[in-house]
This record gives sequence, C-alpha cells and structure tokens, in this order.
Amino acid sequence: MEEIRKRFIQAFFILIALVYVGRLFYLQVIDDTYILAAENNAIRKLVQPPFRGLVYDRNKKLIVSNTVVYDLYVTPKKARVADTLRFCEIFGITRSEFNNLMHIAKMYSPVRPSLMLRQLSREDYARVQDAMIDYPGFSFQVSALRTYDWKGMANALGYVGEISPERLLKQEEAGEDYYGQGDYVGVTGLERYYEEQLRGERGIKYMMVNSRGVEKGAYKAGAFDVEPLAGKSLMTSIDIDLQAYADSLMQHKVGSVVAIEPSTGEILAMVSAPTYDPSLLSGRTYSKYFQTLNLNPMHPLLNRPPSAYYRPGSTFKIIQALVALQMGAIVPSTGFGHAGSPIQCSHNHPMASDIQKAIQYSCNPYFYQTYKRIIYNNNETNVFKKSAVGLQRWDDMVAKFGIGQSLEIDLPNEKKGKLPNVPYYDKMYGGPLRWKFSNIASNSIGEGEIIVNPLKMANVAAIVANRGWYIRPHMVKGVGKVGEIDEKYKQKISVDIERRHFETVIGGMVDAVNNGTVSGDGRMSDIQMCGKTGTSQNRHGENHSIFIAFAPRDNPKIAIAVFVENAGSGGAHAAPIASLCIEKYIKGHSDRKAIETKWMNKSYPLNIIRTAQPKADNSKTLTAKKDSIVQKVDEEMFFTTPQGLPLMGAEKSNSIKIPMKPKK
Repeated sequence: MEEIRKRFIQAFFILIALVYVGRLFYLQVIDDTYILAAENNAIRKLVQPPFRGLVYDRNKKLIVSNTVVYDLYVTPKKARVADTLRFCEIFGITRSEFNNLMHIAKMYSPVRPSLMLRQLSREDYARVQDAMIDYPGFSFQVSALRTYDWKGMANALGYVGEISPERLLKQEEAGEDYYGQGDYVGVTGLERYYEEQLRGERGIKYMMVNSRGVEKGAYKAGAFDVEPLAGKSLMTSIDIDLQAYADSLMQHKVGSVVAIEPSTGEILAMVSAPTYDPSLLSGRTYSKYFQTLNLNPMHPLLNRPPSAYYRPGSTFKIIQALVALQMGAIVPSTGFGHAGSPIQCSHNHPMASDIQKAIQYSCNPYFYQTYKRIIYNNNETNVFKKSAVGLQRWDDMVAKFGIGQSLEIDLPNEKKGKLPNVPYYDKMYGGPLRWKFSNIASNSIGEGEIIVNPLKMANVAAIVANRGWYIRPHMVKGVGKVGEIDEKYKQKISVDIERRHFETVIGGMVDAVNNGTVSGDGRMSDIQMCGKTGTSQNRHGENHSIFIAFAPRDNPKIAIAVFVENAGSGGAHAAPIASLCIEKYIKGHSDRKAIETKWMNKSYPLNIIRTAQPKADNSKTLTAKKDSIVQKVDEEMFFTTPQGLPLMGAEKSNSIKIPMKPKK
C-alpha cells in the first residue's frame, strides 16, 4: 500500500513537470508573441513615405511635381533652447505656438522624436542651419511638397492635405493600415480619385533602440530596410495650353468651360471659375488659406463642371429634336407656327417651316408643339394617362444622353442632375393621373425640373459630333504610361438615334452659328463651328449664358460647353468664349486678337457681388401654387455646395413657370 502511494505521488510530480516543460516549449518555440514583443522593444520600424506620382498633360508637359522640403523634429528630453524668443523668430512662430508644440511633443514621448514643424523650404532650411548648433535635440527629415508648374486647373487637379479622422476610421473599418495620423492624402479632384496610384509604396527602416526608445543606429546595417517606391505618374488628356487660354477667358467671371475630344472622350480642358492658386493649399499655407477660400461666396473650391447644377435652357432642344425625329413625332420637314403655344418666341422670325429653322432661331413654340406630340403621341384621349405613358417613353430616350445619369468621369463628386420621371410628378402632384402635359410643358425648352451640369452638356456636344455615340469623359489617358486606364474609358456607348437624324440637327446648328442666334463675335470665317445657344433661368440676377458646340463639322476635333453665370443670352456671351477656345485648339492661336482681348477683359458685376434680391418675374404661370407637399419636392432642386452654401445655377420655386420671352 505504501509503495502504491509513493508511485502515485511520483507520477503526480512528473505530470506537473511535464505540463511546465510543455508550456515553456510552447512559449519559447511555437508562440512568437513574446519574441515579437522583445524585438519591438529593441527594434523600431520607421515608415518612410514615398514621393507622389507626377502629373503630365497630353503633350508630356509637367503640370504637378514634387519639391524637397524639410520637417523639423524635436526630442524633448534632449532639447535645449536657451533663447526661446530667438528660436521663435528664426522659425516664424509665436511663443504660445512654441509652448503648445513642445507640450504636444512631451505628451507623445519625452525621448522619441516628434514632428514639430512641417515642410520648411530649401531656403528656410539653409537659413536656419547655422543656428541649429545652438539648439540640440532638434533634427530635420526630408519630405516632399506638391509643386504646381501651371497655376490653372486647380479644381480638377484637387489638392493634398492631412488625412481626416473620418478617413482613418474608414481605413480601420476596411481592415487596412496604410495611413497614420498626420499623413497626407489626396483630398479632392484627381489627387483623390487616383490616390492609390499616386501615393506609391512606403519604405521601412529598422532602427535599434534602447529600453527608453532612444535610437542606437540601423538594425543589422540596414539589411532588412525597404526603400520607398514613388507613386505612378498620371498622363492626363488635358491640353495645358488650351486650359490656360480658357482660364484667361473666364477670368472676372463665374462659370465653366469643358472641352472634349469627341472620338476618345478625353477631356481637353476643364475650367471652373473663379478658381484659386493651387500652391496656396500646398504645405504650411494650407490652414491659412483654406478657410478664406471655403467661406468665399463665389465658391472657388467647387469644381463646377461635374458638380454645379443648372437648367440647360435651349441647348436641350438638340436632344428634344433628336428624340422627336427618332420617335417619328416629327419629320425633318415638319413645321409649326407660333399660334397655340403659351410659350412665346423672343426672336423676330417667320414660322419655323422645318426642324433646321427651329434650331437656327431657337423657336420656343416649335419645341412646345414637338414635346406635346412626343408626350401625347398625336392622341390626346385621356390626357392624364397619355401624359404618363409619353413621359416614360421620353425619359427612356433622354436618359441615354446621360441626362439624370452619372457619366462616371474619373473625378469625385460628380452629380447626376435631374431627369423628372413619372414617380417624381406623381409625388409632386399628390398621386397618379393628377397631372398632364400642361404641368410639364416647361421641359420642352430645357427649363422646368431638368437639371444638368456643364460636363453633361459638353458630352451632348460630343454625342452630336460623333453622330450618335460617346466614350465616357475622362481626364487621365494613362496611369504610368498612356493606355493604362480603366476599360470603361475605351468603350463606345450608343444613344440609339439613327445617324441621319444627327445630320438634320447639325444642319440647324450650322445655321444657328452662321445666321441665327450666335453673335458676330462667336463666328469664325475659316472654321465651321456647329453650335446651339441657351439661356438658363435665374431668379437672382441675369440669366445664365450657355453655349454648346463642336468643330469642324466633318471629322470633329473638339466639342465644348461654356456656362457663364449672370451673363444673359448664350449667343452673345458664352458663344464667343467657345469659339475662341475652338480656334485656339484647332489652329494653335487666335487670329481675332481684338475679340480675344475683349472677352479676356469682360466681366459681369453680379459675378463679383451677387444680388440678394430676385429680379422681376415676368413669367406666365401655367399651374397653380403647389401645396406644402409639392413645394417640399420642388425644394429638392435647390442644391448646395459641399460646404452647405447655396449653389448658383438652381433656385427654389413655388410653381412651375414658363417664361413668356426667355432670352436665347
């Protein structure tokens, strides 16, 4: 019995010993948690950000590059500043700023380097070098600053800024860890859309540190270090000479210019006016200038071409004509008089005997009657039901032109606009079969509830130039090298309108330029421009001037849309700017120097100081005041900027109105 007890005790202690040995084996051989923790105490991994990719224009001219700058770091435990006021004077900071920066650094770590001042220039670095011997504990690290070789296209290029807490949170939720607090990322424009390609790959440097975190040199002489890899360059489709020229024509104005190469969908120029100097939002001046730009009532930070909202006005008649011809609602020889239309024509011209004359003179009654035929399909029996059926058919065809749809341009914040449909009007008027053609008639001339941005109308001009198809507009023709782009920017998209109908409409556009609604400043003797004028209603000042065009008529090289806010008629104000841009692109220069100088210096007072009082309303109301529910729906058309400020180009209304004599 005694022997059994003895063996039992021995077995128990042997078992305990085996458990301990097994646990030690697991911890020391299998589980590397403690090994990694020990290494982390001895080795520090330093992330080295790469240089961002460069940006070139279509002719390989450098637009955006990088400049070497220097970040000042401080190790609080080692820092010695005998004369604080002199230190502050050298670096251009106040005593309170110095105290705050030192406090933040100490809170981070007394013995580890902490970022104190970002992006000192080469000149600043050279200027302070001799003085730094008096300030131990301070050191510099090389960094990079975005540099702009051209001052234009700031809104489309976008800017780089410190990553926001929201983006860091999204990164964490996505299970990624590329960025850290204080890192710089693309905030808007191309810089944001192509962030992953531009940012490059980070390098890693391993440093030996002691128990207090003080660096003791490179780990194993840098054998495991990884050099940063610079980001890929963007080969844009922009013609920077055309861009600069269009920018100069839009100075002192508010609006947009968008030029597209029809055969490829490549953006040749994208102007948003007013704009800003992109270098102001690069580096240490960012905080100083961003708030000023953000609060400017002219919204210089807004990239208008893809993001601003306007009614298309008479430029929409091009789409209206093509849809009507394709549907058979009219034929090329169809004529309409002015009688029977509540929308009057502002031009003194005879009856529009065919569709080309209607386009030439932008005849409102003609397109009122055309739209009525589309909606009712020549049958006004049960007008409520017919209106819904006709509108749905019209919607389906107009949407193919990109109206109310996303064109998927390679820029953030593209707005779809609005193409009103049957559910929209059912909601507006309190249910189905409670509205009819007279309630939506303003759509016939591009007013009412149709909302577009300048990019869409430039694409419409490209569709007409191509006689029925387009490639999605895009600003980059290559990432790293030309041709390396998303396949969607190579695919042709048809609008399902027969080519012969485009030839009919183009004939009217030629007549509109040569002997129609386009003023003399908008005509060229040696280049045949095909265009359409338009005026977008605006209750706050003069109407907005719009013009879309392409040239030459055969084998078009450029399609363009010009929007000038508070300018008046499209033929008198937007058309000359468009014609000068077309001439510049096709010929490389303009022979019309007097006209060029005139429009570069032209300004519109309401573009500088916007009136708070709406102009007198001489509209004829076709519908009664809507009730509160309808008004709430209508207020959706009053759009705002990302900063929450009212956006020019769209306004609230309590009723659908059709102007008696709108300007063209």
